[in-house]
Amino acid sequence: MTSSDRDETAGPHGPGAAAGPTPAAVATAAPPADTVVVPADEDRVAAAGSEVFGGPPGRRALLGVSWWIPVRVLALVVIVVSALGMVHDLPCYEQAWFQPGSPQYIHACYSDIPHLFSGRGFSAGLHPYVDRIPGTTGDLQYLEYPVLTGLFMQVAAWLTPGGGTGQDQEQWFWVINAGLLMACAVVAAVALSRTHRRRPWDAMLFALSPVVLLNGTVNWDLLAVALAAVAMAWWAHSRPGWAGVFIGLATAAKLYPLLLLGPLLVLCWRAGKWREFRVALGGAVGAWLLVNLPIMLANWQGWSTFYVFSEHRGEDYGSFWLILMQNRGVGLADLDLYIGVLMVLGCAAIAWLGLSAPRRPRFAQLAFLVVALFVLVNKVYSPQYALWLLPLAALARPRWRDILVWQACEVLYTLGIWSHLGFVTGPKQHGIGEPWYHFAIVLHLLGTLYLVVLVVRDALQPDRDPVRRDGSDDPSGGVLDGAPDAFTLGTARHLHEDESYAGYAPAGSFEQWLEEPRLSEPAGNEKQS
Repeated sequence: MTSSDRDETAGPHGPGAAAGPTPAAVATAAPPADTVVVPADEDRVAAAGSEVFGGPPGRRALLGVSWWIPVRVLALVVIVVSALGMVHDLPCYEQAWFQPGSPQYIHACYSDIPHLFSGRGFSAGLHPYVDRIPGTTGDLQYLEYPVLTGLFMQVAAWLTPGGGTGQDQEQWFWVINAGLLMACAVVAAVALSRTHRRRPWDAMLFALSPVVLLNGTVNWDLLAVALAAVAMAWWAHSRPGWAGVFIGLATAAKLYPLLLLGPLLVLCWRAGKWREFRVALGGAVGAWLLVNLPIMLANWQGWSTFYVFSEHRGEDYGSFWLILMQNRGVGLADLDLYIGVLMVLGCAAIAWLGLSAPRRPRFAQLAFLVVALFVLVNKVYSPQYALWLLPLAALARPRWRDILVWQACEVLYTLGIWSHLGFVTGPKQHGIGEPWYHFAIVLHLLGTLYLVVLVVRDALQPDRDPVRRDGSDDPSGGVLDGAPDAFTLGTARHLHEDESYAGYAPAGSFEQWLEEPRLSEPAGNEKQS
């Protein structure tokens, strides 16, 4: 079955429909589980884009009955987009990575991968976290990546042919990593398609993303993105243990997936699902320790390099703090304190939203907000960090117009940072200077804030949420989907109190009700003689 034509701008349907949520914030009846939402039916931008392929499907179209089911289409699209990204990097692959100065920035195809093959000792057969990198001092005597990412790099190094020149080996190392990261992108897209059961095509927002094309092989972030996407898919299928395991594995590859536990805590608190949260938390801690504990015991200094380096890092590219530092001419002495305070205040605000919104926010919404907060206040923002937000944005706000606006800002920032690095590293200063680079940073910040505002609005006004407009509750919520509230604050508590109180109100006019000496018994609770 396919979805019927709906228009987000039309507002709620039916007599007496209001612009906001009903006083009790009660969802309408959920749609049949076998109906699949077709973006062209609900999204004007998607409908316009579908004209390239013949227009939106008709009402009698039978989708999903041929070989071209959504999962296969999405996997093929991700492979094509990733391959185009590799073609985009061809000028660097052939020459620019191995030339001094700015050619790799001028071609906008920079990647950490080939440089770290030699720079972190893989070319010499060294093992990360155990063998000290020759010629290094300070915080970077060992590999500065989390353990699972280091293992990923080591496997790619083992697969790299040993013959040929150093350039040949670095090229092979990049090709092998690019292939493995392509597989990670496919896993992420498939997991996204399985997260919102009725909305598999929302994963196309990830699959067709220019961010994947431009930034998929800048670093190894797609590994953590794929693991986090799988974790959300397991949670959506009411498997909190496996969801926790993959959150722990994702955190062992990159730090940001740890933030997913915060929204789960808030939403499980509101729904009273403490057992499920404990299972997920236990799975996350266990999986993280399973990966990290052997390296901790083998060489604590090597294991802790990532955390020490992150702590000592100052204002860096892409952050709002860099603008302040460069404008003032001096860095902030207590930068970590400022970031910590902003994170605590922001997480408290997100928790309040989760507990006080008229209707419990969706898991994907709060997950997007907390990761976006981390991105906005962090001391560094690399172009590939947009990949962290991409799957969450596709689940939290599945509207092509809004995602494209945000991604346009990210693409311009990506081009901006490479152009600026070309300006500061090349003798001819080709590219943009500091003022224009600051503008690119602000553009990235505004694009992210744009999506944040929309997601917060959707949480406060559920009728504006594209996912909930058909009566769905929280398709990515798993055990939270359709669960009644057990604990609320603020507006939600007042609405629930009003809803409960109305059940005891007697029939008749308001004046008659005021004259009643006491509340009548609710229906169905009459005393039996």
